[in-house]
Amino acid sequence: MKFAFYTLGCKVNQYETQAMEQQVLAMGHTLGCFEEACDCYVINTCTVTAVADKKNRAVIRRCRRQNPRAIIGVCGCYAQMQPQQVRALDVDVISGSAGREAFIHRMLLSAKEKRRIEQVDPALQRRDFELLPAGGLETRTRAMLKVQDGCNNFCSYCIIPYARGPVRSAPLETAVAQGLTLAKAGYREIVVTGIEIASWGWDLKDRGNLTDLVESLCSALPEVRIRLGSLEPRVVTEEFCRRLSRFSNLCPQFHLSLQSGSDAVLTRMRRKYHTERYLQSVTLLRTFFPGCALTTDLIVGFPGETEAELSESLSFARQCRFAAMHVFPYSRRPGTPAAEMPGQLSKTEKEARSARALAVAAELEQAYLTEQVGKILEVLFEEPAGSGLYAGHAPNYAKVYAPGSNLHNVLRPVAITGMYQDGLLGEILE
Repeated sequence: MKFAFYTLGCKVNQYETQAMEQQVLAMGHTLGCFEEACDCYVINTCTVTAVADKKNRAVIRRCRRQNPRAIIGVCGCYAQMQPQQVRALDVDVISGSAGREAFIHRMLLSAKEKRRIEQVDPALQRRDFELLPAGGLETRTRAMLKVQDGCNNFCSYCIIPYARGPVRSAPLETAVAQGLTLAKAGYREIVVTGIEIASWGWDLKDRGNLTDLVESLCSALPEVRIRLGSLEPRVVTEEFCRRLSRFSNLCPQFHLSLQSGSDAVLTRMRRKYHTERYLQSVTLLRTFFPGCALTTDLIVGFPGETEAELSESLSFARQCRFAAMHVFPYSRRPGTPAAEMPGQLSKTEKEARSARALAVAAELEQAYLTEQVGKILEVLFEEPAGSGLYAGHAPNYAKVYAPGSNLHNVLRPVAITGMYQDGLLGEILE
């Protein structure tokens, strides 16, 4: 049978889709494009915002409209939280945010027996980490390594702890073994990912922490670049920085979740830090990893956010000098405490605040990229970019373009000569 996959949402979803692709291939089936005629379609959904829910429904409807006789399966966080809504969309197989291997078997069973199957477990009762094969298709240069699932933070705006359940961690030995498998397969970079990787190890008997895990991965894979997924400020301590700064293969790019630069808003968000602690993490990273890229997420228009609080937030972002900043207007998510808070802002106001924050983000990114001109960066090339150029990413995740061909999955030092499109332009040094 021919399967096609469509993924919405985070890197964990991408990882899990890749695992299902591998499972399908290992069973002797084939993969097709989501836009072509296939026997089975899998839609891996996200539910982080109400906007994400709308996108899920649009993709499912379009898939059914274009493929009336195919088997359509929906899994992921939206299916976990709203199975009744998915059921109403003429779907054959519904699964939640766990049990990926069993889900594929249900797809095949549905195709064979021509019946609908639904299996959604209670996420908050999960205690075991679901081990899935790491890696992806051969065309990719960067592999994701999922080491953790679930979240115990329960921020007031977030539905994910309810959709994913509590923290579960992959054993250290398992994570390292999967990393070695990826290296053997030819991947030159591994992204350590999870729902909330700062919590890695909380549920394990030996009570290791993220520093232990990253140290072990960097030691075991000296020829592979190790890139970390999103971090909570609490995990960035002096010990974290001191122990990890000795590894040249740890990418000096750290995505440090902020969400707001106003302490009052952070309190309403139920974030577990304030700006003073956040700034300590920023200072530590810049001290131990000079020139590193610090990236973040920022939510604007949170319920009750005043003009003064927004100004505080943007001022703090400038103080942190982020290399990149993803800006999100607050999306009211039913089922979360924030959805019932007073002071909900209008869509127009949130869009206006988002535009202001995006202008600051562009200003900061431009400043960071300007600093890279004249440097020599080791670039992992990924794909042709037209006009005789090849594109890839530096350890700091800056996108770099350089003249060349046939450079897929090749590492080369590049002398940065200027800015270009959404990144940098350079010349490959031989």
